Amino acid sequence: MEQVVSRGKDRLPILMYHNIARAPRDLRVYRSLYVSPETFTRQMWLLHRLGYTGLSMSAAMPYLRGEQRGRVAVITLDDGYADNLEAALPVLSRFGFSATVYVVSGSIGRFNAWDAERLGIRKRLMSVEELRAWHSGGMEIGAHSQTHPRLTQCDDHQLRNEIQGCKADLEDRLGVGVTQFCYPYGDADDRVAEATRDAGYTAATMTRRGRAVPGSDLWRLPRVQVARHHFLPQFAMRTLTGYEDRRA
Repeated sequence: MEQVVSRGKDRLPILMYHNIARAPRDLRVYRSLYVSPETFTRQMWLLHRLGYTGLSMSAAMPYLRGEQRGRVAVITLDDGYADNLEAALPVLSRFGFSATVYVVSGSIGRFNAWDAERLGIRKRLMSVEELRAWHSGGMEIGAHSQTHPRLTQCDDHQLRNEIQGCKADLEDRLGVGVTQFCYPYGDADDRVAEATRDAGYTAATMTRRGRAVPGSDLWRLPRVQVARHHFLPQFAMRTLTGYEDRRA
């Protein structure tokens, strides 16, 4: 029993955000993908107040591998929206946190082509210059494929392009190493995970619920989604307790 409790305490929340902005009034669906700057600030304040350090994926690797222990929350943001730079970066910097933004390399400086029609809105993505500013601010850039497809539906050639090609695109355009990957839609199977390892990524995240267990499969890491309606009590419960683990 003592060992089980200890493992639970050692679990790491990998927080999953998308937009750090107020949801547009004309947004049709998925308003939950928006977390307001004020709410985000309160969430980061709470982590800091409770003695947690917010880390990027690469900075958290010693904890994810089980080599170090501590009060750590991993902060990830999917897709690379411009509001991450405008609203999240100043807050993260204020608390001395780092974070990873996962970028769709084929849409840099453009918009969310993969779901704009369904959402009824085009959301601006960071340009090369803005991604460089994010990195210069002490943050990490990770890969999120070239075109944001469902990777399990790609043939082997497409899969290599989406995974290896994204890494090459980002490293070439930004001049930084890219070692972290996030599966679009959380869509991955054994073949996709193997292709991600073979491409040279040191870890990959999914949308599967739960906190990460140190020493577990680094290419199938679960995350804790933070949504628009998660106020501070819900955020604390989902992030710092076994709530999400029981729903994995």
